[in-house]
Amino acid sequence: MPLFCDTALAGRIERAEAQLMAAASEAAHRRAASGVGTGTAGETGAPSPAGFVIPVAGGVATYAEDGSPFNKVAGLGFGGVPGPGELEQIERGFAGCGAPVQIELSNLADPAIGALLTRRGYRLVSFENVLGLALADLPGQVRPAGVEVRRGGDLRAWLEAVTEASIRPDTEGVRSHEEFPRELIENAERDLVAAGATPYLALRDGVVAGGASARLAEGGVAQFTGAATLPAHRRRGVQTALLAVRAADAAAAGCDIAVVTTQPGSKSQQNVHRHGFDLLYTRAILVRE
Repeated sequence: MPLFCDTALAGRIERAEAQLMAAASEAAHRRAASGVGTGTAGETGAPSPAGFVIPVAGGVATYAEDGSPFNKVAGLGFGGVPGPGELEQIERGFAGCGAPVQIELSNLADPAIGALLTRRGYRLVSFENVLGLALADLPGQVRPAGVEVRRGGDLRAWLEAVTEASIRPDTEGVRSHEEFPRELIENAERDLVAAGATPYLALRDGVVAGGASARLAEGGVAQFTGAATLPAHRRRGVQTALLAVRAADAAAAGCDIAVVTTQPGSKSQQNVHRHGFDLLYTRAILVRE
């Protein structure tokens, strides 16, 4: 039977997402303070404004650095409706950093929040899908021949592989409303590892072919925090192997569900569907300039 997602399960997943964004943003702040990767795509070496992590109504507003994918409000909708003062604080924080406010809102969240954001001038710019895999009694997975997956290992090789693959994505499905340059992708991947994500390096016939990562969150949720395959190795079972190994590791660690976020109709969504993931809910991406 397909995995059914009620508001309780969605709340678990969104809390884990909020925790991840907070941890990754705090890692970015520490990295910036140490002088590593503090430049922007256009101004190498130029420091970003001071970041922030602000809890709000069960979710969190985070600003990591200029242009970061972690600059957003996540997990909103399962801890009450934010008051006008809370939203004003967040909006001032992003404005002070010269950034728009981007809110990711689950379609299972309190509907009053969507109405509130619309009244405040937020506009819908995109969607993303959240899919899940029940890990109880996980069946044995067939590993594609010639593909090896290494947990941890050579962090430099992993970082180079996922960054190069990410800047040359598949173009199937609904295109993302965001694009990030190489430097910001590298920074974000470093910050995810610092926030507790485990890197996985994939090799095909002994050659680096791609990579992925996963984070075991509180409450038994395994977050698959990205995966990418180099163009020359696509359609050769690399993503299947990365999914299978991470799912087995998550189950062995006691997690009951693995979750992944994809663009609607993308090759990534098709890959995880083949691995047994079910569509749980959709997040609307709302922005106020």
